[in-house]
Amino acid sequence: MRELAGDGRRIFTSESVTEGHPDKVCDILSDSVLDALLREDPDARVACEVTASTGLIHVMGEITTTAHIDYDAVVREALVGIGYDGEESGFDGRHCGVMVSLHAQSPDIARGVDLAQDSKSLGAGDQGMMFGYACDETEAFMPLPIHYANALTKRLAAVRKQGILDYLKPDGKAQVSVRYGDHGPMAVETIVVAAQHRPEISPSRIRREMIAAVIEPVVPDILLGEDVRILVNATGRFVLGGPGADTGLTGRKIIVDTYGGYARHGGGAFSGKDPTKVDRTGSYVARYLAKNIVAAGLARKCEIQLAYAIGVAKPVSLYVDTFGTAQGHSDAAIAGRIAQGFDLRPQAIIERLGLRRPIYAQTASYGHFGRLDLELPWEAVDLGDLF
Repeated sequence: MRELAGDGRRIFTSESVTEGHPDKVCDILSDSVLDALLREDPDARVACEVTASTGLIHVMGEITTTAHIDYDAVVREALVGIGYDGEESGFDGRHCGVMVSLHAQSPDIARGVDLAQDSKSLGAGDQGMMFGYACDETEAFMPLPIHYANALTKRLAAVRKQGILDYLKPDGKAQVSVRYGDHGPMAVETIVVAAQHRPEISPSRIRREMIAAVIEPVVPDILLGEDVRILVNATGRFVLGGPGADTGLTGRKIIVDTYGGYARHGGGAFSGKDPTKVDRTGSYVARYLAKNIVAAGLARKCEIQLAYAIGVAKPVSLYVDTFGTAQGHSDAAIAGRIAQGFDLRPQAIIERLGLRRPIYAQTASYGHFGRLDLELPWEAVDLGDLF
């Protein structure tokens, strides 16, 4: 949440984690299973969760599909891709235990999806509320703190994989605190980086090279406050990490996945869920609409809430909040345009955004939104006729 510093400054902080963080490992494995199933069966119903602990990956959940995949192989390939390829990395993806506990989707849930009460289209796979957000603080239409926190962790992984800093291991975190004024972000005040490393590397070397190879290439000088505080491995040592040091679970980093706490979150995780799950699809389309509203100049910031009921195709509510930044249109008028001109039934969203494709593992780390490095359908700015 926003904090009020003692001298009257408003400071907001967001964090991100690397793909080697134990919870992110589980998100990636869940979405890797989802992608593998969608390649063979685009209509697969998937709710896959993963836990990770020392020497063991446990894949569990509800899956109904005609596909036949080697879950063991999918898991191990993803672990090695992250960098967990041997004992030296802290977790051996090639030789760890992999337990698979999957069963078919509940027929009660399937009935709600297949037999929508008010439409021949798919019903929502569950009840719930979803939020989407966009603002003009960055070129990605994302809040500045989470934008740079994600950029830092992505860079942290890149310098490890490219061998620029070959002593790094896969686990890591970043945190960015931004000072805000009346008209938006003013400067980055604090940057925190935690980077897992080999034991023989000195803290002074890690700090020096983190600043030179990770922070300076990512955060522009113009954003750095005069007295910017940089904390690197604040305990002085980060050797043990990843699933070998801490347990992981799918869906425990939902704020990292979205807007870094700057906007609301409905509570449902994304990873491991096929697009009939409105936790995922509703959040994606809400971001799509909010981003197009800001890109069209209707508002400087916009948050959209959708809510669905299981078995009902149309959302039970639609709410738009531009936080007083709307230009020439009321929030109610913008909501009216969406309600009249955009089909928010799950099947229509799936078809419009092409969500039955294996595109999800790439979103499981470094954020589902504002990804300038990916061409994600919900990030397109193509609703000019609507707004």
